[in-house]
Amino acid sequence: MKVKQIEDFKIGDKEHFSKTISESDVYLYAGITGDLAPHHVNADYAQGTRFGERIAHGLLIAGVMSSALTKLVAPGAVTLSHEVFFLAPVYFGDTVYAEVEVREIDLNRRALIIRTVVRNQKGVMVLDGTAVEKFPKISREERDAQ
Repeated sequence: MKVKQIEDFKIGDKEHFSKTISESDVYLYAGITGDLAPHHVNADYAQGTRFGERIAHGLLIAGVMSSALTKLVAPGAVTLSHEVFFLAPVYFGDTVYAEVEVREIDLNRRALIIRTVVRNQKGVMVLDGTAVEKFPKISREERDAQ
């Protein structure tokens, strides 16, 4: 498998990933992380919130976006940072569509600055963010051996 390098990218390169969020996804995420906040796992409680029903964890949706990032930059890069803004709730049964796009290439730092967006099936943006992906320098011999 070819390890990707920063030189392999250009401004505007994109990748996508989509997933329908199920009740099982939310409960598995809650169990793994220990985040049992009632607006995620308690239907009676969630009815009384501004959301009206249970919603997915924001970081679960960020994880879906991370899958699109992985498709774009792996293997080869590691994430240095990721800033995300949660703009709208994701409900059980929603299908989310993640898109990541290279916005800047910093050859001196060997880093890509990537816009990250997730929309639901209605086209509503539910997550907006920016990721910085770092590529280690490899020798010409290592690159030629791939």
